[in-house]
Amino acid sequence: MPQRHVLTYMEDAVCQLLENREDISQYGIARFFTEYFNSVCQGTHILFREFSFIQATPHNRASFLRAFWRCFRTVGKNGGIVLMDDAMDCLMSFSDFLFAFQIQFYYSEFLESVAAIYQDLLSGKNPNTVIVPTSSSGQHRQRPALGDAGMLDGVEASLFYQRLESLCDRHKYSCPPPALVKEILSNVQRLTFYGFLVALSKHHGINQALGALPDKGDLMHDPAMDEELERLLVQVPGLVNSITATSEASCLPSRTPPRVGSPWKPLHRSRKLDAESDGSTEETDESET
Repeated sequence: MPQRHVLTYMEDAVCQLLENREDISQYGIARFFTEYFNSVCQGTHILFREFSFIQATPHNRASFLRAFWRCFRTVGKNGGIVLMDDAMDCLMSFSDFLFAFQIQFYYSEFLESVAAIYQDLLSGKNPNTVIVPTSSSGQHRQRPALGDAGMLDGVEASLFYQRLESLCDRHKYSCPPPALVKEILSNVQRLTFYGFLVALSKHHGINQALGALPDKGDLMHDPAMDEELERLLVQVPGLVNSITATSEASCLPSRTPPRVGSPWKPLHRSRKLDAESDGSTEETDESET
């Protein structure tokens, strides 16, 4: 149970139940729990949730990465690129950005500890120094600035792996599979921290172990999502005809699709919207009289 964070989801479900108990009472507690845990299994439970909840479990992080990919994969289809302001103005493809973002987001606490180990090795500190991971989830510390010499030369890969191996053994957060980390570091004699991040993001086995994104060759293909989008477009009156009649994307009607959240959230929000709507109508009536 601890590894699957069942208690985390139970606590969140109870909080959601108490927060929206008036709306949930209309269709029953049993149905609420069924729909809640179905959404957890499907990975849609992170939609419209606070960042602290998205970071709370590895499954939540993987679900967010999968949702991020599905929302923005059209950027890669259109040949979009991302400008890295902190990497000497170099350009990178969207697919490279996505895999790099996956590593940085999913393994954020682990990489913070790795950055500290790397800096210690550069400065020649005692290799037996213990790096204790903090529990400040969501609070990103600024990584130590690396000198020019350190960025060019890096550290010895074998010593770096020894420190990382002990880190993975005691780290309470998600870590890349140690065997794959060893495989990466065994192919070089020295490496920089940036080079280590790039190697992690480009490693096929690490992407498979994480399980959030497809292989790079399939990154721009999502038949299930394409089919779902086509089904939704058909339900919007006049939108399909408008798309067929024009070949320019800029001519598409600017229509904002309805936000789809958890089954209990729309009920809660709709009641508030109704109350606001009633209030605005009364003001209109008063102004007319």
